[in-house]
Amino acid sequence: MSTLTQALFSARPTGDQRPWPRFAVDAPAWQALAAGLGEGRGRFLGLWGEAAAVHLALLPEASAEPLVVTLDCPEGAYPSVAHHHPPAGRLERTIFDLTGLTASASPDRRPWLDHGRWGLRHPLGAHPDPAESLPPYVFLPAEGRALHQIPVGPVHAGIIEPGHFRFTAAGETVVRLEERLGYVHKGIEALMAGKTPAEAAKLAARTSGDSTVAYSWAFARAVEAALGVTVPERALLLRALMAELERLANHFGDIGAICNDAAFALMLAHCGVLRERVLRAAAACFGHRLMMDAVVPGGVALADGALDLSPVRALIDHAAKAFPPLVKLYDETASLQDRTVKTGIVKPALARLYHPGGYVGRASGIAFDARREIPYAPYDRLNFEVPVLTQGDVNARIWIRIREVEQSLSLIGQILAALPPGGPVQVDLPTVAEPREGLALVEGFRGDVLVWLRLDGQGKVARCHLRDPSWFQWPLLEAAIEGNIVADFPLCNKSFNCSYSGQDL
Repeated sequence: MSTLTQALFSARPTGDQRPWPRFAVDAPAWQALAAGLGEGRGRFLGLWGEAAAVHLALLPEASAEPLVVTLDCPEGAYPSVAHHHPPAGRLERTIFDLTGLTASASPDRRPWLDHGRWGLRHPLGAHPDPAESLPPYVFLPAEGRALHQIPVGPVHAGIIEPGHFRFTAAGETVVRLEERLGYVHKGIEALMAGKTPAEAAKLAARTSGDSTVAYSWAFARAVEAALGVTVPERALLLRALMAELERLANHFGDIGAICNDAAFALMLAHCGVLRERVLRAAAACFGHRLMMDAVVPGGVALADGALDLSPVRALIDHAAKAFPPLVKLYDETASLQDRTVKTGIVKPALARLYHPGGYVGRASGIAFDARREIPYAPYDRLNFEVPVLTQGDVNARIWIRIREVEQSLSLIGQILAALPPGGPVQVDLPTVAEPREGLALVEGFRGDVLVWLRLDGQGKVARCHLRDPSWFQWPLLEAAIEGNIVADFPLCNKSFNCSYSGQDL
């Protein structure tokens, strides 16, 4: 029996979390769970705090049912998960910034989201402190002869979110990269408190704009699970249709942008046209190019009755013809392959430690896809494959995107064939007089998005946590660039395309 399994035996159910349980544990069991994650006995899904408690979401080994474990922190501290499992490190630093709870024996206690610019310190804590200036941020050192540092950002060229990258290099070769993020912290989790599900859904949709459907769907599913709501079949299929359109738009954009960073602008132009066609079809059918606020708790925000999806049908017909020649162009351009093959490698062993979702994980041998591993409607009855490679380089991340485009085109065809011509697309949310909790995982284009929430007895959001897949991908970018030249960083960075906004909350 594994350490993780033994720890769960001592846990006791608490709260009213659906569809999967939440358990209360003591400090020794919490440490045992952390050690089990460090041994690779489960998948680490998230870590967040409240004023006097911390919550750990995980997927036990050989299980398709996630769960949450909670440790009360009456003394304001808890045993560090990162001490056993490094991927928890930045989340522990965030917990301290937001709540003031300290991770005992943490390997890194530097601030993460808090840059000393907030009006309050520990805004989600029991007793928020007045704002105060913080000491200068200390980057980790690197030792060696003839090393120099290159600071990049937080302001970047072009339209891009802010983030700081501190390179240590020997000549042109990068020996260390460290990221400093948090510049687009919006306080979404604090803003959600006291909101109705409909109001909070708008905030969830704006956590990371390129994943608005994924976040809206995950939030809606968490609310629906908490309240025991069954969504109409037509709404479920329309949600999946929007999710696959979102995946197509982002993958088309990324493939072109990666090639552009390798000085092959032709792919950017052609892929940009395909992306634009997706966005126009989305606007024509769902009223917004990014489909913002189209997925809501209880269903979708569309009128009942007929919906003209001919723009989507025209889109998939065109993409099915236009995309294969672009794939051939990419595959047969030697100068492009020279830049992408064996560049920015994430080794499978490191990927197994961090379990990154999406194309970052699948390019390095991690086959996890929430649509398949933790199946939810309507994907539980649709046919699709999850492409996996092991090379872990920029080229592999491009090919995963290519294969996912092909799968999305197939899925859209299946969804259109199964979609009822009419019928209800939304149900009213019931009123409950006691607190309820919900947990949901939805597969976005970048990977799995997790949402946990608690509703109070008046139907308002008491606490909500949203976890972007980028939390487990950003650290791997630091590893991927080591040993590469500085000029390859834009290429590596775009092949990851992590979310600043989703990570910064």
